[in-house]
Formats: sequence, structure tokens, C-alpha cells
Amino acid sequence: MKILHVNKFFDLNGGAEVYMHELMRVQREAGHDVHVLSTRSPANLSSKDAPRFVARHEMGHSEGPTKDIIKAAAFFWNREAKRAMEEAIRDVKPDVIHLHNIYHHLSSSILSPIRKAGIPCVQTLHDLKLACPNYKMYTEGSPCERCKGGRYLEAVKHRCLSSGFLPNMLAAAEMGFTKVKQSYERTVHTFICPSDFMAEKMIEWGEPASKFTVVHSPVPSMDARAVRGGGYLLSVGRLSPEKGYEQLVHAARSAPDVTIKIAGTGPEEDRLRSYIDAHRMTNVELVGFKRGNDLVELYRNAEAYIACPIGYENLPLAVLDALGYGLPVLATRIGGLPEMVKDGESGFLVARGDTDAWHATLKRFSVLSSEEKTTMADASFAHGRDAFPDWSAHEAMIRGIYEGAVT
Repeated sequence: MKILHVNKFFDLNGGAEVYMHELMRVQREAGHDVHVLSTRSPANLSSKDAPRFVARHEMGHSEGPTKDIIKAAAFFWNREAKRAMEEAIRDVKPDVIHLHNIYHHLSSSILSPIRKAGIPCVQTLHDLKLACPNYKMYTEGSPCERCKGGRYLEAVKHRCLSSGFLPNMLAAAEMGFTKVKQSYERTVHTFICPSDFMAEKMIEWGEPASKFTVVHSPVPSMDARAVRGGGYLLSVGRLSPEKGYEQLVHAARSAPDVTIKIAGTGPEEDRLRSYIDAHRMTNVELVGFKRGNDLVELYRNAEAYIACPIGYENLPLAVLDALGYGLPVLATRIGGLPEMVKDGESGFLVARGDTDAWHATLKRFSVLSSEEKTTMADASFAHGRDAFPDWSAHEAMIRGIYEGAVT
């Protein structure tokens, strides 16, 4: 089968990109002819399709009036991306097109050539953008569903994307435009949801239930299970407000005998580091962005994994990795995380944003005996194997969706 993947980034910018690259790899190993359309960047991985990639616009800062107008237009309707999609369809002649995250950098302009060519199309929903202008249903410190029912100007009122007026107005207008035209719904045969939560939330917001199917993201097969014994709890992720690290660090201050290592960078890093330094905390360490063997060693020696978001999560790849290593998981009871943890068996679920509850959970885990922690680790490993596919099974499920879209 000839497959064309489409995503706005082709580096390893986030979970969507990591997932797409791995899916492309296993599809090639299964004998498929795999292609991609994305944006240009020095950080991109190599690709035979790179000559067809389009310019990547930096949306987060001003580059002068002329460039900002060009970026604003591309945000809404990217003519270069539309032409690139037409060329890809003409040159690759894909049997199926698999969309990932296309908004803002590629835009919904690429959907009309797909419809015109009549090529079967599926999309994996890595985030909540199909319903929410800022793609995470989070603003002003808590989950937000104000835009439900098409009230997208709430994104402008609450400055959901940035402090400036224009990005929020563009996002609201683009969202209204695509919903009026039903651009995605008319183009995509099947929306693939990595979690039950994602499918339920989209249907709750008025999307057609018949177009959604849940295919859990895979738990990777690690070379070896975690040996644990490092004496610390691990969390991996972007240091941004919705990830809940502020509450976690505050909770850890009252549990000085619990050691936590947080791997990642982001806009909250300086504030978190200042808090840790100001309170002379020695039990919480921000270790920075890690990958490769450094990240593997952090997982393999951790006692447990922490996922503490205060915003909705889909099915975080970092938690799937923790299941693959057989680590107990302590997680917020929000979004798709309850699907990943058997409360009291493979880990603990914690009330959202509750510092006292996190403190109690950290203490609760820390006083478990070595045997109890091992039993919990075994249960987490088993849950990962029982409730989630491996990559081979996942590829077969995705292939079945493709075949259903083609027929």
C-alpha cells in the first residue's frame, strides 16, 4: 500500500512527531511504500520527500508587518501547502492519506485537493484541535470548554493562544470557517483516537460518532524492564502550566524524603527552579531535556513514574514508555490517564490540581514495602501488555482502518 503521511513538523518536536516517525518505520518494515508532506526545518529528519516540503512560519513572535501579514494569511489558508499537496497527490499517487497535526502551519487548505482527488483519508487526533481553537481545552489555569457549541470568540476573550489579539482572532476565525464548511468532516473517512477519552470528548462536542474509532497507541517493547532501585520518582514532559508541575513541586516540599527527577524544558522552568531554590529543596531536581540512553537510564532506575497534568491529556507517550518499562504510575485522574492506571494496583490516581492529594500520594507510595512496590510494578507491566497493543499489532489495526477507508 502507498501511504502519504501529513504533519506540520518532521523533526521530533513532540509526541505526535515521535509517534508518526515510529509508525512510518514499522509500516516500511511491513512492506508499505511510505511518503510524507511537512514543513522545512534544519531539525527535520531526512526524507526523500523533503524537496516537496513547505516553508515553516514561526507563529509565536512578530517578524515585521509584511511577514506577519503573510503568516496570518498562511495560518488561515496556506497556498504553498495546498500546491504541495496537489503535487504530492500527482507524484506519489497514494492509496491513502494519513493526516496528523496540520493546523496553523499547513492549514485546512490541503484538504480540498484530497477531496477533489477522491483519495481515502484518515486522521489521528493527537490533541483536541478538531473541537478547540487552542487544541488543548485549557486556559487560565484549568480545563476549558467555553467554545462548545461554536462559541469560538471565547478564545479571543480569554486569550487562549497568546496574550496578543491577532493569534486568538485568527484561531477563532479559522475554527469557525472549518466548522461551517465541515472541512475535516467532509474529507476524513475515519478519525483515529488514541484514547477512549478523546473519542468521547469529540462526540460530546457534536462530532459524528460514526467517524470515530479508538486505536490505543502502542506500548513499546523495551530491551529490558526497569531495574528500579534509583530511589527517585520520574516525570518527563514539557514544563508548561497545564502539565501541573507547580502543584507537584509544592506537594514535594512537604515530603522532603521523596526524591523526584523531572526531565524536560519549557516556559515554566525558570519559575519552578526559582521556587525550588527559594525553599532550599534538595528532593526535586530539574534535569533538563533528555533523550536516548540518558532518558533510558532515568526510566530504568526510577521507582515509579509521575504524570501530574491539570489539563486534559490524550494518551501520553511518556506514560506508555513507563508501562513498557514496568514502572508504577502515579497520575492525575483526568483525560486519558485513568485508562493507563489501575488505581491501587498498578499505581495511584490523584484528584486534579490537589496539592494535598499529591502530597498524600507521594507519601503513600514511599511507605510501600519493597515487595509491594514490586507487585505494583508487575501489575503496571501487565496492564501495558493487556490493555495496549505493541507496534506490530498497532500497525495491523491502522492498516485495517486504511483498508476500510479504501473500500
